[in-house]
Amino acid sequence: MTRLRRFAVPAVIGLAALALTACTSADTADDATAAATSSPAEPEGDLTIFAAASLSGAFDELAAQFEAAHPSVDVAPITYDGSSVLATQLIEGAHADVFASADEKNMTKVTGAQLAGEPVDFATNVLEIAVAPGNPLGIDGLDDLADGATTSADGTPLTVVLCAPEVPCGSAAQTLVDAAGITITPASEEQNVSAVLTKVKSGEADAGLVYVTDVQAAGDAVAGVEIDDAAAATNVYPLAALTDAPNPDAAAAFVEFVASDEGQLVLASFGFGAP
Repeated sequence: MTRLRRFAVPAVIGLAALALTACTSADTADDATAAATSSPAEPEGDLTIFAAASLSGAFDELAAQFEAAHPSVDVAPITYDGSSVLATQLIEGAHADVFASADEKNMTKVTGAQLAGEPVDFATNVLEIAVAPGNPLGIDGLDDLADGATTSADGTPLTVVLCAPEVPCGSAAQTLVDAAGITITPASEEQNVSAVLTKVKSGEADAGLVYVTDVQAAGDAVAGVEIDDAAAATNVYPLAALTDAPNPDAAAAFVEFVASDEGQLVLASFGFGAP
């Protein structure tokens, strides 16, 4: 009996050690699995972005910084246009990873069609009157653009260009015009704010309603005239990864980057307000 006890004790200890080793190995494997699943994969591959025309300068810079932070991602040349145009293209089957709208209305069209996830508001913007450098016509505000306004004493009509009503900058412009109690009959209605700015820069228009960010980006090519109560028509910019994004990891990472402190600094440098 004594011998049996001498051999039995080491056997029990050995079995306990094996069990402890097995548990420890299992725990380690579980921890490794949990760590792997909790750490997001480093994005790679191509990233396709649809963005409002007013975001062109800021998003080009954001894309460059995003690529620098994620060398395995290649951001394709960004498609810029009016938000309503881009929303229509997406609804009709265009493929992209990310959509950035200049207003919530056009983003709602895309989310309502179940084409995008939950949007993130990332910037704000307000309108300003773009005029020729030095403001030679002395335009002081919206009242100077009302029907009947002239460029000089000889009665030459003032040429004003606006965005189309369905475009965010056009909707905001109409809100301000209505609040001012005036009527503006534009020489043309453009499908994006860049087209309005181009007509002012080229001299085809005496004035146009664009975003303050567009005036800032134009530098010396135009001058800006502030609009009283412009904040009454503030545009909120939402951003979302598309549900059928070809590259969902990169899409999610880009949305997160734009909303980050680093992304907000870039947007602020281009004149955008905080969301």
